[in-house]
Amino acid sequence: MIPNCRLSVALLLTAFLVTLQTAWANTPVDSSRSVIVRSVTLKGNYRTRDRIILREMTLHVGDTVRLGDLAGRVAWDQRNINNTNLFVTVDVSSAQVTPNDSTELGLFDLTVTMKERWYLIAYPVFDLADRNFNEWWYDRGRDLRRVIYGGRLSYKNVTGNNDQLQVIFERGFSQRTVVSYAMPYIDKAQRIGLRLDLAYITNKEIPYRTQADKWVYVKDEQVLRERAYAGLILTHRRGLYHYHVLETRYTRNTIADTIARLNPDYFLDGRTRQQYVAMNYSYRYDRRDNVSYPLRGTVLTGFVGVSGLLPKDDFHYLELSASMTRYWSLGGRFYAASSVRGRSSWPTRQPYFNLRGLGSSSEMVRGYELYVIDGQRSAIWRNSFRYQLFNTRKQLNWLHVRQFNTVPISAYITVYGDAGYVRSTVAEQYQSRLANRLLMGTGMSLDVVTFYNFVVRLSGSINREGKGGFFFNLAQEF
Repeated sequence: MIPNCRLSVALLLTAFLVTLQTAWANTPVDSSRSVIVRSVTLKGNYRTRDRIILREMTLHVGDTVRLGDLAGRVAWDQRNINNTNLFVTVDVSSAQVTPNDSTELGLFDLTVTMKERWYLIAYPVFDLADRNFNEWWYDRGRDLRRVIYGGRLSYKNVTGNNDQLQVIFERGFSQRTVVSYAMPYIDKAQRIGLRLDLAYITNKEIPYRTQADKWVYVKDEQVLRERAYAGLILTHRRGLYHYHVLETRYTRNTIADTIARLNPDYFLDGRTRQQYVAMNYSYRYDRRDNVSYPLRGTVLTGFVGVSGLLPKDDFHYLELSASMTRYWSLGGRFYAASSVRGRSSWPTRQPYFNLRGLGSSSEMVRGYELYVIDGQRSAIWRNSFRYQLFNTRKQLNWLHVRQFNTVPISAYITVYGDAGYVRSTVAEQYQSRLANRLLMGTGMSLDVVTFYNFVVRLSGSINREGKGGFFFNLAQEF
């Protein structure tokens, strides 16, 4: 009888504990109460140092957080770690280990599970020399002689500290050699970073002027333009979302006499050389959920650059610019984004080589992909409305290389509308039909975001002038 009595007591005790645990689990959670982070466990960062990951997190061991804020904090920590671009996938989970009753604070554990990327990539280059694929396709007759070939080496996370070494060796339409090394943190507090850039570029075919908002090229067997620069960049990251960059750069540009004769304003007054020291400061507040294709968040930027710091410099220039972009969810699978950007430069009389309005870089009003609008001042307003078709993650079990066997892929239908303006004092000189007037464009695109944050955009646009087309772009964030 005694053994049976002991068994009954044990069963009753077990039932009591299960009932108590169930009661804890079913007790309504008071979102105003707080819990403490007991531990943070990192898994999968075989190369990346723990401190690089912990630097991106708002939750650390010993922190107290309200239960109502916990899910949001965990989600942003996951996004911050993913935005280092060190990992294919990042998953952050939390587990409460004690009940949050009236007598004590609850404890919970955080687990960060990552799959690292392949960091050393050496690959051949076969690229187009034109501003974008669309210009090459529509305006350059799909000329395969306008290609760049060579090789690139990208070694990210060299020491496990998210540092990066890049070596570029290109030939063909443009000859370019670039060496760059960046260390995001050189101090124990992980705030100060350093980068060194060295580059040497030559061209035998270049645009020497703009006519009717299109580049006009000249070609020769001899080198027509030679560029070299060395830059030292100091970075300061305050908190998680504030970035400050101070750059000092020495630049030396030379052109052949042919270019100076064709366009005396290329470097102004028929000069064939441009040499100067510049200092630039930029600020960025960046709180986006994904830096490659954001759906939520905000990014603010500001820039001031001064060229011609030394008395012997033959180029003096001041540039100011600022931008504000907001991304937000409209509910369900719908998202929206809006961006305002402005830029101004002085003096009014500038070398043609340094004139920048819209189109010569990634700044453009969609619908005007084939045009370059030169000017001293510009403004642009871009708006997008997106619908998510799908967002999934494919596991390729047959591929036994962990850095490549997980493929995230998502697709979006985007409807957009842009407006812009370029203020130019050289519009008449270069026969511009688009400067000093309101630019507007609209259209629709299919955006595919896939492996290693690779973004492909297929779009159909039409501009204010009634000219439309189908365009192909890679890796545009907006």
